[in-house]
Amino acid sequence: MFTIDAHLDLSMNALEWNRDLTREVSAINQREQGLTDKPDRALATVSLPELRKGDIGLVVATQIARYVAPDNHLPGWHSAQQAWAQTQGQLAWYKAMEDAGEMFQVHNLETLEKQITLWQNDQPASEKPIGYILSLEGADSFITPQYLERAWQNGLRAVGPAHYGPGRYAQGTDATGKMTALGHQLLKEMERLNVILDATHLCDDSFWDALGRFNGHIWASHNNCRSLVNDNRQYSDEQIKALIDRGAVIGAALDAWMMVPNWQRGISQPKAMNCNLEVMIDHIDHICQLAGNALHVGIGSDLDGAFGKEQCPYDLETIADLQKVPDLFRKRGYTHADVENLMHGNWLRFLRKAWA
Repeated sequence: MFTIDAHLDLSMNALEWNRDLTREVSAINQREQGLTDKPDRALATVSLPELRKGDIGLVVATQIARYVAPDNHLPGWHSAQQAWAQTQGQLAWYKAMEDAGEMFQVHNLETLEKQITLWQNDQPASEKPIGYILSLEGADSFITPQYLERAWQNGLRAVGPAHYGPGRYAQGTDATGKMTALGHQLLKEMERLNVILDATHLCDDSFWDALGRFNGHIWASHNNCRSLVNDNRQYSDEQIKALIDRGAVIGAALDAWMMVPNWQRGISQPKAMNCNLEVMIDHIDHICQLAGNALHVGIGSDLDGAFGKEQCPYDLETIADLQKVPDLFRKRGYTHADVENLMHGNWLRFLRKAWA
């Protein structure tokens, strides 16, 4: 079934992990045998051929570069200018993939409908480009809020103001506090340019601050439920209901520590923690129960977000295994229409409304 994945860090994997994503996952992992610089070496699950095998014809693909102040011990860049340059290198990779016929940028209704029509024809998926909507995860790389317009001209259509820790525009996971004065300016610019606000990673204070100030379209590209895994990275039922009230779609993430309680990074194993795709359905079902329907759920796997098979469902070998999800969702009593909405329909409805 045609599938949309609302969160993949493709360019980060290409440039920082040095992965040739035009290759099969097996070839990427074979080349990484013996490497230990990243915890997921030789355990990758994502590449462009695997997306095609999984009938994933459209993704929300990120740029990401964090600024870190001298007292911030997270990895990142030491100036906004360096962070901006990093995102521009990532943009160059997406453009190179377009030039090679591997990817196709979707940035308005015309290009969206063109990509959907292409993926619904009888041409083999192996011959089709992967459509991508450009998103920025963490706004630190905007030297000023006015840089958003430059990025918009290059196709940027969604922005998550924060990532992990304190940021120049907002406070993210594991931090506290409202958005900054720069962040408030950024929200106004996002409204003016009709850029989607990605609420993912906003800490509680910044989340409520953003929702109270922003009048545009909002989604949460990769977010699970705090009532199932009690961590500030997840959203509470109150926050999920607020997103539903704003017409948001919430993408289910497949990072194991966000799926099952008490996960210990580098120690826990997916099978021992009973972390499988059914657990993903638990989070999706919880959102559906809060909404009273299946109109606010989607997939935002984050499967290449600095982890691999060591930290994702044990019954998933590559991202192509997202095609197991429809049957699992149907087993819970959901209809064929509900399944189609989960796999692509809700994201498409959201985008058609946002870009109308």
